[in-house]
Amino acid sequence: MLTFHGVYVLLVVICFNAIRSWLVDNYRIAGHYIYGFRLAAFVAYFVAIVLIILGHLMDIVLWTYALIPLNIFPSNPETFYFAGEMYVTVGFGGFELAKSWRILPIVIAFSGIFAASMSGAALFNMLGTLISRRTTSAKSADINLPAA
Repeated sequence: MLTFHGVYVLLVVICFNAIRSWLVDNYRIAGHYIYGFRLAAFVAYFVAIVLIILGHLMDIVLWTYALIPLNIFPSNPETFYFAGEMYVTVGFGGFELAKSWRILPIVIAFSGIFAASMSGAALFNMLGTLISRRTTSAKSADINLPAA
């Protein structure tokens, strides 16, 4: 599960960088947004955030489909609720599982913790790209100024 999430997040980062670069290079936006960032970069970052959130929802759905054949819970919605609660709350929940399944919340919570860490690191990296791009362009603009 973590491998799939890691590859998905990597693809989101690659697409973000490609889209951001293409938008910034091909479309000059007249006004700059907060602190000189281009609006196109913000749009690409917002899309990346939404894709990351959808990736986490996809992880919960995949956990649900992995648990359904085990017949631990009486209904599919209850299985989805269990998978979601374990994924996002570090295994805290009011579920009474048989002794043979008590490791299951730990495994799901472990995957949720590390998936959230991967996503956070990716988003931080993308934000750093936006900041460093602005800083680089500001420095290059200062180089072209005539000496006083």
